[in-house]
Amino acid sequence: MAIDIAGFVTDLKDHAVEHGFHVHDERHFVETYSLRQSWEIDLHPEEACGGPLDLHVALDVDPRVLLSLQDRLEEIGDEWEEPEDVYRLALYFNWGVPPLANPPDLLVLATDLAGLGGPGLPIEVSEIDSYLAVTEAPERRLTVVGRTDVSLVDLLMGREQLCDQLDRAKDVSLYLLEKVMNWT
Repeated sequence: MAIDIAGFVTDLKDHAVEHGFHVHDERHFVETYSLRQSWEIDLHPEEACGGPLDLHVALDVDPRVLLSLQDRLEEIGDEWEEPEDVYRLALYFNWGVPPLANPPDLLVLATDLAGLGGPGLPIEVSEIDSYLAVTEAPERRLTVVGRTDVSLVDLLMGREQLCDQLDRAKDVSLYLLEKVMNWT
């Protein structure tokens, strides 16, 4: 295979450290039926060590995309030309905070985070109420998810760096870290 996904994930972890994150764990899952893969990294900004904020980054690897790129590279053969940039994998940034006692206004939060994420890292915000027992008060959790695409052609050509997305993820992380103490 022309694309070294494991190498990309290793480089992504190293690159995240350069952008001010601490990496804590990595997991790799392979679905045996479809061969779909997920590479997951647990990290947080340096400022959140032992704090109330976690960031979970997941690369969703669709084998059909990898195989399509491989087919295209074989079609090109020795007459090297750069393949068209249509081979992409989804990269998700999932932030986790403790249960909220004083939840924020979601519209205001979504607007603030949209400005921080920008077009390179669109952010989705939601809240979920969970009931441990019918007689207990609900536990409210905030879900913050950012999504971007990783270009396999850029990876192949050695161009994919994700600097902008990592900087934006750090900005979102620091914003949430600053606000979360008022919410919990």
